[in-house]
Amino acid sequence: MSTTSQHRIRTAKRAFTTRCVDLAGATGLTATATPRAGDLVLARVGGLGQHRRLECPRGRRQSLFVGDEVVVAYGHRYAPDQFEASVPGDLGPCHLVAAGGVAARVDAAHAAMAPATTLEPVGLLTGAAGRVLNLADHPDELLTAPAGGGGDPVVLAVTGAAMNSGKTTAAAALVRGLVAAGLRVGAAKVTGTGAGGDLWLLEDSGARPVLDFTSAGLPTTFRADAATVLRTFTGLLDAVAGQGVDVVVVEVADGVFQTETAGLLRTPEFARRVDGVLFAAPDALAAVAGLEWLRRNDLPVVALTGLVTASPLATREAEAATGHRSWGPARLSDPVQALTLLAGVLPGVQSGVLPGVPAQAGAPRASLAPLG
Repeated sequence: MSTTSQHRIRTAKRAFTTRCVDLAGATGLTATATPRAGDLVLARVGGLGQHRRLECPRGRRQSLFVGDEVVVAYGHRYAPDQFEASVPGDLGPCHLVAAGGVAARVDAAHAAMAPATTLEPVGLLTGAAGRVLNLADHPDELLTAPAGGGGDPVVLAVTGAAMNSGKTTAAAALVRGLVAAGLRVGAAKVTGTGAGGDLWLLEDSGARPVLDFTSAGLPTTFRADAATVLRTFTGLLDAVAGQGVDVVVVEVADGVFQTETAGLLRTPEFARRVDGVLFAAPDALAAVAGLEWLRRNDLPVVALTGLVTASPLATREAEAATGHRSWGPARLSDPVQALTLLAGVLPGVQSGVLPGVPAQAGAPRASLAPLG
């Protein structure tokens, strides 16, 4: 690679999505290959729009300026509240469609969105033998390490009605409550669009380790085939479980009607590996419809949560419509209440029989009202 190319890659603003790739292995740039999801690209910022800052691998949001060069990853984007976008078939101008560093060409946008920030690709990063660097070839080391000595942790999944329905807030609150109760908790976000905010919130809440689909080499899971999504779910779950945790909290992004989410939730493997599901809804109608969808697919719902719990009136409506008490962040983050929830899937909690948990912290299984 020329000295000029080395300097450009080294000084470019690097995105969160690329964090697992050692850019010291970049040996060149190519402007002739057709981009694929996960390919790393050096691009120039042509014009500022919706995303004016870029998440770096360590979390800081870097301000962007016209003329900046960035290293981001190509990926499809699914976001009803923002952009629908596709990996283009060429290295022509495209867009920054997620702050975590996803390059694509916008197909459609929510009416509230400003025009997308534009990117002018310089070339795809290449490594040994001229092969294009792709996230899929650089998973997090926890996914490639020898199997740990972990046991068989309880797995609680959080899914919801749509993006921005309160899933991550609920997952983080649940982690907080279980950690406060003395349990070792890990977390994984298994679908979505590459960005650091959810991962860091789960980590800040006390989960160790925390992995997401970018750790498994995917910039996003939109338009990934069913086998890849399932393999990502099982790989992340196994990696976290192998670290000796008592509980794994899994977040499944977007809503249950989203293609990749629905496909994963309907697999026998998901039903076999997940002990309980929390459903996040923005209102009572979504709560009723979502819980019914989960029941039809034989998934073990243990809690209703999400934005609906932010409003006392909406909460009362949801509880009346579903016959189940809602679990807001304050309740989930309380250690005794979190163990009460866990009692629905782990009989040992009935007597407070859990590693590191005082006997008096346990809650009777009967305190978890069943969903009708």
